[in-house]
Amino acid sequence: MQISRTALEEREEAGLAPFAMRNSRSRGRLYPEDEHDYRTAYQRDRDRIIHTTAFRRLEYKTQVFVYSEGDHYRNRLTHSIEVAQIGRTLARALGCNEDLIEAICLAHDLGHPPFGHTGETTLNSLMTECGGYDHQKQTYRIITELERRYPEHPGLNLTYEVREGVVKHDTSYDVVDARDYCPEERGTLECQLSNLADEIAYNTSDLDDGLRAGILQAKAVGELAIARRVFASLGLDASADLNDELIRHRFIRRLVGIEVSDALGATSAGLERQNVKDLEDLRNLPENVAGYSAEIAEENGELKDFLYRNFYRHYRVARMASKADRIVRRLFDAFVTEPDQLPTATQERIASQPGGLHRVVCDYIAGMTDRFAVLEYKRLFDPEERV
Repeated sequence: MQISRTALEEREEAGLAPFAMRNSRSRGRLYPEDEHDYRTAYQRDRDRIIHTTAFRRLEYKTQVFVYSEGDHYRNRLTHSIEVAQIGRTLARALGCNEDLIEAICLAHDLGHPPFGHTGETTLNSLMTECGGYDHQKQTYRIITELERRYPEHPGLNLTYEVREGVVKHDTSYDVVDARDYCPEERGTLECQLSNLADEIAYNTSDLDDGLRAGILQAKAVGELAIARRVFASLGLDASADLNDELIRHRFIRRLVGIEVSDALGATSAGLERQNVKDLEDLRNLPENVAGYSAEIAEENGELKDFLYRNFYRHYRVARMASKADRIVRRLFDAFVTEPDQLPTATQERIASQPGGLHRVVCDYIAGMTDRFAVLEYKRLFDPEERV
């Protein structure tokens, strides 16, 4: 038996919550195209994202640690997969569209440059007079313009709801600019839940990586309110040794579970409190309904502050950031000063690209992985390196 797209859409009508987004009610694509026989629109969007060059490059793009620090730390690709996994769990439990949230989660970091937030800050500084640089806007440019896989149109031609999910991705590290996507409307619940999935993933994984690297002290972590909550739920004393690998794994698993469970409970309560009966009710709310309980939100705030002070500003991370800043700046200056050093195909974009040379150079560097940026740096400045 083969299940058709129509049958899948009928399952959505019958099985999803009334406020969930359905394929059959999508606002469509920028360029009209025929529907698929056995894949829904959001399934096709997810598949298109996975097959992009930008998605594959995430494997060697920094989350916190550059690739040369070791094989066991998260990178942008593993982070995106973790976000999608958490997102699907949230969507499934609330009766939302799993394919839509997975597509949004897998796409959300496509625009990150090499070397994580340091690379973004440096590029933004270098592009101050030319419109700046923001990884979220770059993600949108990738899916609508820079990825060229179809002769009929630029970009991936994703559905409105996936593009909206990218544009309205709202976390501590993202700046929302939804001017072309009904900014007065709330994003779909799938969009809102992807924000939570991202926060849950990076808070818990950064804590895990920081402990693994020996940068975060187990005793200091154990003093956090959220850590005490986790230890209590595991029946462990607050002095349990998080340097022990198995204890750390149990701790992080339970922390993810607590965060997800709280988000589900708080979001369900919010939907009920706001009397959300359908998608229109959801979109008309004055603010997002997906979130945490007040107690967990406060404890998450303490965790974020702790990570910022003790992990992101640690001298080892600062040294990596300083090296990354120098690499990006020198690459940018070299290509802007002598555009002939750019690959031929990249040079050909200069005349037709709004922003001209500077935007093309910015796009070229932003698309690099960490290791390719290091290699380009050697090619340009090491006389013994083959070009």
